[in-house]
Amino acid sequence: MTEAEFQRAVMELAKWCGWLTYHPRPAQTAGRWSTAYTGDAGFPDLVLAHRDRGTIFAELKTQRGRPTPGQRAWLNVLEDAGQEAYLWRPQDWDAITARLMGEENRAQNPDD
Repeated sequence: MTEAEFQRAVMELAKWCGWLTYHPRPAQTAGRWSTAYTGDAGFPDLVLAHRDRGTIFAELKTQRGRPTPGQRAWLNVLEDAGQEAYLWRPQDWDAITARLMGEENRAQNPDD
């Protein structure tokens, strides 16, 4: 499964479970792809918000993908600030499903 396929699956599940979803998409400028932002690099791939289940920041990676130092820094700061911030991989699907469906307070993530 590619990261794009995984992202699509997570976003579809989130929407099905009533979450609002946000993902900045890259655009092609002057012949190269980039995601426009101002600030520190590495912001998580997804922000999910639900009126009853809270807000989640999620960085998505394939089984072998590794977060950049910037991505790891964002996840750490968000967690330290009391936010739900995850590094999710396809093998975490059961925990992702449980969290988004509201079956447990916080999904466990063995990669953190």
